[in-house]
Amino acid sequence: MEREQLADFLRRRREAIRPAEVGLAGNPRRRTSGLRREEVAMLAGMSVDYVVRLEQGRSSQPSTQLLGALARALRLSDDERDHLFHLAGHQPPPADGVARLARAGLMRMLDLLGDTPALVLSDLGEVLAQNRAALLMAGDLTRFSGDRRYLVYRWFTEDAARAVHLPEDREHQARQMVADLRAVAGRRAGDPTVARLIERLQAESADFRRLWAEHEVAVRRASRKTLLNARVGPLVMDCETLITPDQRQQLLVFTPGDDETRERLDLLRVLGLEEFPTGVARPGQD
Repeated sequence: MEREQLADFLRRRREAIRPAEVGLAGNPRRRTSGLRREEVAMLAGMSVDYVVRLEQGRSSQPSTQLLGALARALRLSDDERDHLFHLAGHQPPPADGVARLARAGLMRMLDLLGDTPALVLSDLGEVLAQNRAALLMAGDLTRFSGDRRYLVYRWFTEDAARAVHLPEDREHQARQMVADLRAVAGRRAGDPTVARLIERLQAESADFRRLWAEHEVAVRRASRKTLLNARVGPLVMDCETLITPDQRQQLLVFTPGDDETRERLDLLRVLGLEEFPTGVARPGQD
């Protein structure tokens, strides 16, 4: 670990970012054009004290999870992110492994979308990043670990994942996810991560075994869905999927399908994050 170089790199990247680039309001009284340490700490989900110690070269070796959070907070490019990992004494996440981070370009698009709910998915359905509007709509979808990181796994093994969709829509959603996983399995033939996920699903879900045996193939594209939000009621959302050229990551953008949904999304923004109930189904887990 190169503490002095790591400290210098983090400090310079923080000072180079304008608040507006990460969705923070500017203040004419700011003494610096870059981010404050407390703002980096908030965006990365860590303590201000730890950010200070990192920038002063006094910290212990940060974990790969903390480095990933810092890379997202500082909107690092892929090359900058890899450099950050090297300075901290870690190997960067593999280009096609389960520890991938959202691409820097997709992170910037999340920021630009503002009040439009959007999230970045891996091709296996792991939510890698989401903007505040998506967090309000669906809760924190990046908090899961193990097989539960994958939307398709939660769908077939947890009632709560299906409960946020209308009963009459659930068969269609299930078929869509299995068909998308079939397409991924074809593109990533021989990938042990994909093979293990399919094996676990076949062992744990009769519904998955039934749909997998039908061998339907379809990449996730545009769709309309109704999400049952615990605080404001049903949300009719049009979902547009933008896929990176290598098909490894997807940007999902949700727009209201009717005026009532638009009003309910406005209400969610007013309610904010503090009142989000615990122990309820989270919309958008599909």
